[in-house]
Amino acid sequence: MPFSPGPAAPPALPGRWLPEVLIVAGAALDIATPDHLTFTPFFAAAPMTAAAVRSFRGTLFVGIVSTLAMAVLLIVWDRLPAEQEMLATATVGTVSVLALFTNLLVTERTRQAASARAVAEAVQHAVVPDPPARAGPLAIAARYRAAENDALIGGDLYAVVRNRHGVRLMVGDVRGKGLGATETVAVLLGTFHEAADEAADLPELEQRLESTLSREHGRRPTLDGLEGFVTGVLAELPTAGDGPLRVLNRGHPPPLLLTPGGEVRVLRPSAETPPFGLGDLAVAPARADPVDFPPDATLLLYTDGLSETRNAEGRFYDPAEALRGKAFPGPEELLDWLLADTRRYAGGGAPDDMALLAVRHDPGPV
Repeated sequence: MPFSPGPAAPPALPGRWLPEVLIVAGAALDIATPDHLTFTPFFAAAPMTAAAVRSFRGTLFVGIVSTLAMAVLLIVWDRLPAEQEMLATATVGTVSVLALFTNLLVTERTRQAASARAVAEAVQHAVVPDPPARAGPLAIAARYRAAENDALIGGDLYAVVRNRHGVRLMVGDVRGKGLGATETVAVLLGTFHEAADEAADLPELEQRLESTLSREHGRRPTLDGLEGFVTGVLAELPTAGDGPLRVLNRGHPPPLLLTPGGEVRVLRPSAETPPFGLGDLAVAPARADPVDFPPDATLLLYTDGLSETRNAEGRFYDPAEALRGKAFPGPEELLDWLLADTRRYAGGGAPDDMALLAVRHDPGPV
């Protein structure tokens, strides 16, 4: 899973042409209005705007053009006394120089944020490694996309273990971010990898995770505190080709089952159960619901970074609706399409962490 430190210079923003618009508007208004009116603020605002949306060279270029335009207009039209013309031109020139320093600060802050985000993603990848590409007749793919609005280490997780029971999966989302969330992720993944081999079924595995989380909350003050909890889904798929898929949900977004014909089933739990860490609130034990898992079907597990992606109107992304009627060669292509589609839906941003895990019943090379 490659990580990129991101751009060091200010990115191209929707308002990147605003400096030129301000210069042209200032010149047009200056020509069209009476002699005693000048529009120095337009020419001063252009380089400051460029400092936020352009590179250093771009800001320098806008500053020079803005200052020259101001000077030429004042000299050609000769509307003001020479002292006022010099003062107006000097004002625009001074603001242009300040814009260059502002651009340097913006660029450095952007570089630092990109570096911090890259470190956070690298730590995240070390804590939550990629699963194997295959487990028996199952093709597996995973993606983790970090939020772009901060550089905190997220709490999304996934894991895959193959054992005598088949293939057991886990996708979870720890409340909060930062080191406390990362420590909780490490505790859960360590317990999952150990207990997945020993537990007789998913309810026993779920109880092992619940007990460990409750115990460690009392021992480790650096965990997410008394209000810390983790939503999660456990799944078990047989590798021998017989038996159903089983899904156990602890307050997590329901997985999706995609059929080769483009149908999408939302695998809602038969009984609602609170997240891990809040087991005392459960009115009944969690159940592992059986689900038919036909050949060439794909199971998609995800965190709420997918379903809580919003568009410009504030509407949430509906993965079931988005995937209905579509077919993909394999789980890799499915996850790549989802990442691209949610980025398009959100207008290019990623407001929250997103973990995706897809498993396809693909009896190819074992």
